[in-house]
Amino acid sequence: MSRTGAMSWRRGLVFLLPGLWVLAVVLWELLSPLGTRFIELLAAAPAIACAGTGRRQCVLMGGGCALLALLPFGGHDVPSGTRLGTCCAILVVVAASYLTTGRRLRLAAELEWFKEIATTTQRALLRPVPPRLAQLALAGGHLSATRGSLLGGDLYEALATPHGVRVVIGDVRGHGLPALATVAALLGSFRDAAHDEAELPDVLRRLERSLQRHLAADRTGHPTEGQDGAGAEEFATLLLLEIRPRDEVLVLNCGHPWPHRLTTAVTGGRCALTEAPGEPLPPLGMFPLPARLPPQRLHPLRPGEALVLHTDGAEDARDPGGGFFPLTLALTEAAREDRLVPGLVVQRVQTALLAHTGGPLADDVALLVLYHQPLALPTPHPPLASSSPCP
Repeated sequence: MSRTGAMSWRRGLVFLLPGLWVLAVVLWELLSPLGTRFIELLAAAPAIACAGTGRRQCVLMGGGCALLALLPFGGHDVPSGTRLGTCCAILVVVAASYLTTGRRLRLAAELEWFKEIATTTQRALLRPVPPRLAQLALAGGHLSATRGSLLGGDLYEALATPHGVRVVIGDVRGHGLPALATVAALLGSFRDAAHDEAELPDVLRRLERSLQRHLAADRTGHPTEGQDGAGAEEFATLLLLEIRPRDEVLVLNCGHPWPHRLTTAVTGGRCALTEAPGEPLPPLGMFPLPARLPPQRLHPLRPGEALVLHTDGAEDARDPGGGFFPLTLALTEAAREDRLVPGLVVQRVQTALLAHTGGPLADDVALLVLYHQPLALPTPHPPLASSSPCP
């Protein structure tokens, strides 16, 4: 049976259940050889109707059950006062169930409204990356470790600026809703600094100042989950990239995982970890940035190559037996295609990761794919033959 068919079958059963209950009680009352009264069990029918279908069926079912309670069944000599008491009990159950169901429906409507507000807010915070910037095709994806939340402590953004395409991916300490405020502070600062600052180190310094201001304001207010006041250690790992028009790639790494470089099957189909020479900087917020911040250079991003940026949740995800997720292997499978599609790479890695864990994630996971795909130039049409006037 398909999933849709199973859901339809369940809805039909829930709708028929109150009527089946009434029928069973009436037959039991009529056929009981001991003269025992079971008609009081009719009081459960309106409650079942309210729980399964709604208030309208509850009222109709309750009214029918109240009338049945007043009728003599099976020739039993039951005082009229007993029958009237049973009828009143059924009506009380109807009223209580009606009010309870109304409150439940109001709470459900409010919950849906708040979920819609939360979803809209989270999507505005971590907005989808554009499908294309200059010579790059892009796709991003995020998996939250918090149930019912779209976001958590991971962040990413890609912007076309006068200085080239600038990209940030980061991981704020912690995950889930308590980390959203820090994510918002960093993303807001990056979206301004990426356009305003001519040098990549100055963008990073703007992010550091923004994080410090946010943490200072937070510590003087309410400690977030997992903090113990002003002494709590807060930080964020960050990877800043700048891809220049001549395929140059500059990077500043603050304790973040290095990206992977993919090449398609046409050019050899492989996945390799891309690392710059030298040690990365400490995570942002743990120590002040040094006075000199020379950007490191990665190998140029050639046409047909892709950089896959990710947070450590992708590498640290474990299966029930404790085995780590083979991220490099999952990316290698994607690199065997003749043509890389960033959205499909993200989708396949996420699917493989969820299948590997087989349950809820322990940490948020963010992926961002940057694929160098030059625009195909239109084929020029052959010049039209000029016609000359007849002599």
